[in-house]
Amino acid sequence: MSAPIVHGGGITAAAATFGGRPEDWLDLSTGINPCPVALPDIPARAWHRLPDRHLLDEARRAARDHYRSGEILPLPVPGTQSVIQLLPRLVEADRLVGGTDNSVAVTDNRVAVTDNRVAVVSPTYGEYARAFASAGFAVDAVDDIAAIGAGHRLAVVVNPNNPDGLIWPAETLIALHDRMKAADGLLVVDEAFGDTDPALSLASRAPQLSNLVIFRSFGKFFGLAGLRLGFAIARSDILARFEDWLGPWAVSGPALSIAASLLRSDVSPIRGRINERCAGLHWVLTGAGLQLSGGTALFTLVADARADDIYTHLCRHHILVRKFDYAPEWLRFGLPPDPAADRRLGEALQRFER
Repeated sequence: MSAPIVHGGGITAAAATFGGRPEDWLDLSTGINPCPVALPDIPARAWHRLPDRHLLDEARRAARDHYRSGEILPLPVPGTQSVIQLLPRLVEADRLVGGTDNSVAVTDNRVAVTDNRVAVVSPTYGEYARAFASAGFAVDAVDDIAAIGAGHRLAVVVNPNNPDGLIWPAETLIALHDRMKAADGLLVVDEAFGDTDPALSLASRAPQLSNLVIFRSFGKFFGLAGLRLGFAIARSDILARFEDWLGPWAVSGPALSIAASLLRSDVSPIRGRINERCAGLHWVLTGAGLQLSGGTALFTLVADARADDIYTHLCRHHILVRKFDYAPEWLRFGLPPDPAADRRLGEALQRFER
């Protein structure tokens, strides 16, 4: 098994190293909306009873309308990480159904599919490569969609990408889907940061793209990451497999109730607030002389040769940002929640000795 990947959000560990109470730290290490929406009323029965089918159906209809997925009813999942980990199983299930004669090797009591390869457009969210590598798949980290070929059983594109915010046009992704379909492969498009720019989404095209799987995050945009909720958009048999493998009551009744309410609400004020906070962050970073090299409305990537020193300096001021072992010159800054946090970050950066 490969080592766990270090993600953003490790305030407890940072406080243990640099001091202070975790609740007093400014956490800028994630791409989560720092201004969570007000929770809608949750019926008492959602807490009291197991999540019944009508709650699930209501959330799915709300997601369909919000994501504009047409005839497809998106499947609620307990965070998209839960279905990322099911992708190797999905590829293997498709192989068995399709009857492809792929060889299988058994080493140290672990089954490895020796001629199944997947491609992940990289660098990106690391759990895709880890999930496939842990399942015995060969993972090709490619830097361009053009490098994905007929030998790949599945391809992953995060759009917009995390952490650099790279955007692939819809027509480019559709052409990739068609190539994958011609080779009996699947295309996974992770749109975790897609709510800030809905025009980028392939969800409305999904009914016509049979070998496409889309993942959407709920918590990032609404600022409710602790709810552990996401949605999968795909053809019905793929969603049925995910639902079966996740088991009964995979998403809680309160989460389904919140999703049904918020996905039917007017989200334009949320986007406006996120854009306002993004502008505040950019003002602070550029004012400190840092080079903005990418990002989305929910985070900004900075490239600087002194990134490790800046990271440590900010930690000493009890501000946590995201660093990357594979790109030591990168730092990712999430959004400060308010102007006071902008000032706190700005003052700390001004104290950094250049």
